[in-house]
Amino acid sequence: MLILVSPAKTLDYETPAKTTEYTLPDLLEHSKELIQECRKLTPADIASLMKVSDKIAGLNAARFTSWTADFNADNAKQAVFAFRGDVYTGLDADSLSEASLRRAQKQLRILSGLYGLLRPLDLMQAYRLEMGTRLANARGSNLYQFWGDIVTDQVNKALAEQGDDIIVNLASNEYFKAVKPKKLNGQLITPIFKDKKNGQYKVISFFAKKARGMMVRYLVDNEVNDYDGLIKFNLAGYYYSEAESSMHEPVFLREEL
Repeated sequence: MLILVSPAKTLDYETPAKTTEYTLPDLLEHSKELIQECRKLTPADIASLMKVSDKIAGLNAARFTSWTADFNADNAKQAVFAFRGDVYTGLDADSLSEASLRRAQKQLRILSGLYGLLRPLDLMQAYRLEMGTRLANARGSNLYQFWGDIVTDQVNKALAEQGDDIIVNLASNEYFKAVKPKKLNGQLITPIFKDKKNGQYKVISFFAKKARGMMVRYLVDNEVNDYDGLIKFNLAGYYYSEAESSMHEPVFLREEL
């Protein structure tokens, strides 16, 4: 079972990672190309392109300038410990056991605008480059065109290495658009999380993101490797609804908090 998630805008390079083990991203040569394009942007360009404040634009311009492909433990951090945000709050990587972290390294992949596809222990330097960014480059007018089939090929490679044909998509639509479902060598499962509010079940972004992280945690902690195990997910009050679900879109409901 291979699990896909999105990255996060919020980063933490202050808290020490819980392990000194690390790997290096497989697609750094492509990242170098993107960085060269990003270095052409002024802070004003970044503010307009990414729709961020002048302060954040200045920060990211500085990050692009200082980025180097010579990754080490002093200038980079393992991705699963660097990303913060709702999904990563649900995952709570800092409390993973060594065994669960090893399983995550094998089963979990993080989609990234700059790095393409990251393993949890892949070192990365701080950046902000969302997959939906319309960054003109030698391969096209946006990052989807830049990455082309590369991310999909990496997903298929990771799927083959971990030994089965189930892909669990816990990424946002923006990031999963970097993957080409028709070219995947496996069956795709996209869990949906709905919370009851005012008498109706609906997807509430904040809760759904956190639930995606909790499902990652559930899958690696419990060594889940099939559909029957996945639909037993029951953390934080969520439960599987057979009536609402299809084989490829299992739905998990939670009563009003």
